[in-house]
Amino acid sequence: MNREECENNVNVNVTENPMRGIGITNNLHVENEGLSKLEPYVGLEFNSADDAREFYSLYAAHTGFKIRIGQLYRSRSNGSVSSRRFVCSKEGFQLHSRTGCLAFIRVQRVESGKWVIDNFKKDHNHELEPTEEMCLSRIQPAAKSLVNGTYRQGIRLLEEEEDENHFPSGIINFKRLKTGEREGGEAMVEPYLGQEFSSANEAYKNYNAYAASTGFKIRIGQLFRSRDDGLITCRRFVCSKEGHQHSSRVGCGAFIRVKRQDSGMWVVDRFIKEHNHDLDPPREADKKIPTALIGFRDDTSGGLENLGSVETNDGSHMKRSQESNIGSDWYDVLLEYFQSRQVEDTGFFYAVELDDGRCRSVFWADGRSRFSCSQFGDAIVFDTSYRKSNYLVPFAMFIGVNHHRQPVLLGCALIAGECKESFTWVLRTWFRAMSGRHPQSIIADQDKAIRQAIAQVFPGIHHRFSAWQIKAKERENLGRLLSIDSGFKYDYDKCIYQSQTAAEFDAAWNALLNKYRMKGNAWLKEMYEKRESWVPLYLRGTFFAGIPVNGGIKSFFGTLLNAQTPLREFILQYERGLERRREEERQDDFDSSNLQAYLHTKEMVEEQCRRLYTLTVFKVFQKELLDSYGHLGMKISEEGIISRYLVRKCANDNEKHIVTLNGSNLNVFCSCQMFEFEGVLCRHILKVFQMVNIRDIPSCYILHRWTKNAKYGFVGDVESDSGGSSQDLKAMMVWGLREEACNYIGAGAASLERYKLALEIMLEGRRKISQQN
Repeated sequence: MNREECENNVNVNVTENPMRGIGITNNLHVENEGLSKLEPYVGLEFNSADDAREFYSLYAAHTGFKIRIGQLYRSRSNGSVSSRRFVCSKEGFQLHSRTGCLAFIRVQRVESGKWVIDNFKKDHNHELEPTEEMCLSRIQPAAKSLVNGTYRQGIRLLEEEEDENHFPSGIINFKRLKTGEREGGEAMVEPYLGQEFSSANEAYKNYNAYAASTGFKIRIGQLFRSRDDGLITCRRFVCSKEGHQHSSRVGCGAFIRVKRQDSGMWVVDRFIKEHNHDLDPPREADKKIPTALIGFRDDTSGGLENLGSVETNDGSHMKRSQESNIGSDWYDVLLEYFQSRQVEDTGFFYAVELDDGRCRSVFWADGRSRFSCSQFGDAIVFDTSYRKSNYLVPFAMFIGVNHHRQPVLLGCALIAGECKESFTWVLRTWFRAMSGRHPQSIIADQDKAIRQAIAQVFPGIHHRFSAWQIKAKERENLGRLLSIDSGFKYDYDKCIYQSQTAAEFDAAWNALLNKYRMKGNAWLKEMYEKRESWVPLYLRGTFFAGIPVNGGIKSFFGTLLNAQTPLREFILQYERGLERRREEERQDDFDSSNLQAYLHTKEMVEEQCRRLYTLTVFKVFQKELLDSYGHLGMKISEEGIISRYLVRKCANDNEKHIVTLNGSNLNVFCSCQMFEFEGVLCRHILKVFQMVNIRDIPSCYILHRWTKNAKYGFVGDVESDSGGSSQDLKAMMVWGLREEACNYIGAGAASLERYKLALEIMLEGRRKISQQN
């Protein structure tokens, strides 16, 4: 079909004032002047973002290219979409057919509710298709619409009404043309943003009917669940040719997404109309409902989460494809940033997860983070707090605790999905980037996908649940009882936080369930089974670098960077937050090296620890030492070289612990397990040391990670034979030397004289090392 024939079918006219809308009429010829008005310009106004997309698609068809939907931006105040980007189909580099084209329009929502073009890039970096072949029937957003009861391929059309009053001035409001009628009299509604349904099942049926009338088939895509209660909050229904897992699929991007509202209604919040394949002739909608939607219920047992495949309309079963939560714009920007950082930092590491040639999750860590992991990677926090709310970017972090008890960054990731496979890839990549050093403990969310990923990558590690998630679950499942019954809150907190033995906890837990008749509470039953991951009693024996059981560590980036940070600000805020934290660490290093804390006693152990510990950690030790004077100790048994002491607080018989001391090698253990959990000796052990006249703390009880020289070596931990593997030792040596070498190079390259001196010293050092062999 040539261009003249196309114009005979459908012709386009833009009203004299483009700010009023876009006119699309039938049997109206287009002159060159009219076509020129199809070109976007900054300030052009639309009723909706969908209208802007239709307009840009029409312009693209007449110009000789195709479009797709780019990134969206959300308001920081209420999370609503505030800006949309529509880009050339050849934007980016994720597919071989793409050339990194920069042509796009961006529309911004203004206070009036209208959408206005605020940015327009016209130029393409590739050849455009001949416009003679771009018949309107091939326009990218094309779908079969109804005209006088018959189906026609092309953009939406409107026959002139007899009264000629239906749409004045030839203006068409796109949302007015959503509903048609099928031959059998059944209503067919084309999806649109804001369309409401009473259930997800109803949304599926409507999209299925629309697909049948348009010429494609659909299947069930991904679902999303609430972070708080696990209920399904969002469903995605996709074209049957979505993805590439089957030879019949071509990676079509057409889909609708419906989201559950507080009212219980389901609303279309995303609708991609364009297909990348030819459509079939219209057909009758399939009456068969996929098994995943039969008896569909919005609870934790409903939906597709536990199904490895879904049923398609033709009865076959295919594996569900995974949707990326990362906007396509992010990959190009991040990869460009990573490559520039690698030029400056030879230790910079990044990796991208690929799925059928498509980019998914992204991980990165600079040389400083990798070096920090060799020192402070024993207890880590896998921070996925972006999942607390609706997020623009799924930004996750690996955080450690440095020798000043401040958070230190050990790596970052953008996580494409919330399935086990996505989390496994991120954890395994971090492990590889950190030279395979296995942490002792990890704090992370309790979701099943994360638990399974951690167990697979770090078998045997102690996984502790995030405090924020535990508190959220408590409010959700026990909130009413906690707020109205102070007795319950007292008994609950006492059971959780004051139980000293497993027997005490079990007795208090059973008493709590019986007293308040909560034996049937499913959440309490589940949490009891997982008690080793959140009850303090079961956590104390594992090293968590002193991170409070009922809290967490400070946010690393604070308010500078979060899950709502847009792409245009992300890298700038990331580097700003990173430099701020590292400057704080440099200041703390300076203070610990040049300032001295005031001594409160004449104990030799206090002077010893002041000399070794950083200021922050010394204050923790000093508090324990002073508190030891308020305790009484008594030997209760002696078996050879093993002695046991009962240490209790003065005037408080309820606070007491047993300290076991080996008189031969001075190995000591306290039932409070503060040293095992925090790495600093407790008041009870210090009391026993005073009783037996031990004036110096054994080196094995002064962890090198807490000392002033933690960043410059690890002799203390090696000499103490703390159990680190040879692989850990190798990683620490490599990163310790690399960090010092970077600093050495920076200082030596400052001037020609310094360079000569640095080179001379380096050559002499290499000669001495060679003599060691």
